[in-house]
Amino acid sequence: MAESTEKKKKVREPKEVVVVKNTYDYQRMKLDRLMRNPEKPVQLPERPKEKKAVSDPPDFVRNVMGSSAGAGSGEFHVYRHIRRREYARQKNIQIMSEKDKKDEDFRQKLENNQRQAEERTAKKRAKRLKKKQLMKATGKKHKTDASRSSQQETSSSSDTPDTADEPEDHPKNKPEDDPENKSEDNCTPDTTGFE
Repeated sequence: MAESTEKKKKVREPKEVVVVKNTYDYQRMKLDRLMRNPEKPVQLPERPKEKKAVSDPPDFVRNVMGSSAGAGSGEFHVYRHIRRREYARQKNIQIMSEKDKKDEDFRQKLENNQRQAEERTAKKRAKRLKKKQLMKATGKKHKTDASRSSQQETSSSSDTPDTADEPEDHPKNKPEDDPENKSEDNCTPDTTGFE
């Protein structure tokens, strides 16, 4: 007996009384308790398993109540409990179907938005590539024109007209009366609205 009482009388450290005034003090107290013994493994709780939201309908009902005479006063409470359970089950089924419908609508909306974004980027990419190819083509043309004009300047005299450097189809070389020279940019739009 004496040995069992000695085992119970372990020397315990005096505990400090900490008054928790706010969440900071509470968190600090928990961290201090954890850091007293860092070798001790920390037990992390597992996530609770999801409960089956919709219970299965009963296979058979033992206490079938009919409209016959002889039902006791306690049968009403049994009926009310069964009815409440069935209504809750049907409500859960309805909530789950609405949730599934909303999830499906959201997924379709995301896919639609992603498809539209891909179409826009593809369109812009094609436009960029077309512009880049056009710039390459005109850049080479300008380079050849510039090299040709530099050769002409060195070989020709200074009394050549200024229009020699520009191609024949340039707007400066065409008269203003020429119908080919008129572009759509020079036209004023019809603001009257009548046609």
